Amino acid sequence: MNSSDSSVLVVDDEPGMRTALHANFLRHGWRVNTASGVLEASRAIEQGNFDLVVSDIRMRDGDGFEVMDSVRKCSPTTAVILLTAFGSVPEAVESMRNGAFDYLMKPVSFDQLQAAARRVMKRSCDVPVCNATPDVAEVAVQPVNAGIVGRSPLLLHALQRARAAASTDADVLVEAESGTGKELLARFIHGASGRGNRPFVAVNCAAVPEHLIESELFGHAKGAFTGASAARAGKFELADGGTLLLDEIGEMPLNLQPKLLRVLQEREFERLGETRSIHVDIRVIATTNASLGAMVEQGRFRSDLYYRLNVIPLSIPPLRQRMDDLPALAQHFAQRFAVEANCAVPLLDASFVDALEKHHWPGNIRELGNFMRRVLSLNQGVVIDAACFEREFQPLQMAQGSACAMPAPGTRIADLEKMHLENTLALAHGNRTHAAEMLGISLRTVRNKIKEYGLPPRRYA
Repeated sequence: MNSSDSSVLVVDDEPGMRTALHANFLRHGWRVNTASGVLEASRAIEQGNFDLVVSDIRMRDGDGFEVMDSVRKCSPTTAVILLTAFGSVPEAVESMRNGAFDYLMKPVSFDQLQAAARRVMKRSCDVPVCNATPDVAEVAVQPVNAGIVGRSPLLLHALQRARAAASTDADVLVEAESGTGKELLARFIHGASGRGNRPFVAVNCAAVPEHLIESELFGHAKGAFTGASAARAGKFELADGGTLLLDEIGEMPLNLQPKLLRVLQEREFERLGETRSIHVDIRVIATTNASLGAMVEQGRFRSDLYYRLNVIPLSIPPLRQRMDDLPALAQHFAQRFAVEANCAVPLLDASFVDALEKHHWPGNIRELGNFMRRVLSLNQGVVIDAACFEREFQPLQMAQGSACAMPAPGTRIADLEKMHLENTLALAHGNRTHAAEMLGISLRTVRNKIKEYGLPPRRYA
C-alpha cells in the first residue's frame, strides 16, 4: 500500500503542531484530516475510515487514550501513533499494551514519524488473510485490545472462546502454563465485554502474605487489627461494576476459601471489623498454572469453590504450540522495548528469527520477552542477527546446564534444594515471582526457602 492510497487523522490541540503535522503528511502523499481534540477526533473516527491516527496524549478535553478507545470501538484495524511532550517509561509501556503502534516524543522528528508510518503501511500489506471468523481475525492481527499478538489456529480458537465468554457475565477460570499470557486473556475478556469501560482490578493471590489476603480482598474498618489506622476498601469493592482478576487462585488459603465461595455466590461481603454488608456487581476471572481439579483430589482446594469458579473454563496455548506466532511476537517485543529505551526499533534479521524458532521456550512468552529485553538492551540500534542470539543466549544455556548437572552421590537433599533454588533465581534474574512459576511452587514458598537457607533477601526482587 502506497502512502498516496492512505489516510491519516492528526489529533492535536496545538494549532501550530497540528498544521506542521498536516503539512508533513501531505508532503509525503497522505490524505490528511485533522482534529483539535478528543471530541472532534471521536466524531471523525465514527464518520471516516483511516489507516492511521496520530494523536497527542495530553489535550485540553481529554487524552490520546480516549482517542485510542474510539479507534478500538469504530475501526479496530486502524493503527495509532501517540505523541507526547511529557514522556515516561510507564506511559510508553501502557500505550503499547493498549494497542498503540508506536509512541514518539515531542518535539517530533518528522523522519522518525514517517518511518513509523511506513511500518504501519508495511504491516497492512503483510497481514495474510485468515480463515477464522472476522471478529477473531480482527483482534489477532495486531495488539488492539489487550496486547495479544498472533494468528496461530490454537490462539485464534482461544480468543474465539474468550470473546464468546465476554458476551456473558459468567465467571471464568483460565488454566494455562506460566508465562502464556493468562492476564492478557483476562484483560481481553474484560475489554470485549460490556464492562470494558469499568474498572479492571487484579490481585495476585500468591504475592499477598497469608495474614493480609482477607483484608486485601474485602477491605477493613479502622482499628480492625493492629496497624489498621484507617478504613480501606478491598479489591472486590474497587472492582464494583467491572472485572476482578484473581491471579494464581490455587494459592488461596484453604481457611479463606469458604468466605470467597460465599462472595461469589451472593456478590456480598463485609469488611473486616464491620457488620454492614456491601453488595458488588462484578465478573470474576480466576487464573492458575496448576490443575485445580487435581488440587481438589489432593484436598488442597475446595471442590465447591472449584465448581463455582469453573463456569466457563478457558486456556491459552503454550508458545511451543504456536511457533508460527514467534516472529510477530519477537517484533512486538523489539518495538516495545525500543520505546522504553527511546531508541530506534532494530531490524530482526532472518537468521535471528531462525535461531529463536529452534529453542523450546519452556518459560513461554515471558521467557521470550525477557530474552528480547536482554538482546535489545545490549545491542541497541543495530541489526539483530544470529550472532546476537548466540552471544546473549549462551549464558542462559550455561545456567541451565549447571542446574541440570548430576550431583555427587550422598549430597544432602537440603543442599540440592538450596542449589536448585539459587540456580533458578539466577536464571530468573533474581525475580522471585518468575522463579516460583518456573519451579511450580508458590511465591510464599520461595520466600520461606530464601529465609530458611539464609540467602540474601535483598538480592531477590
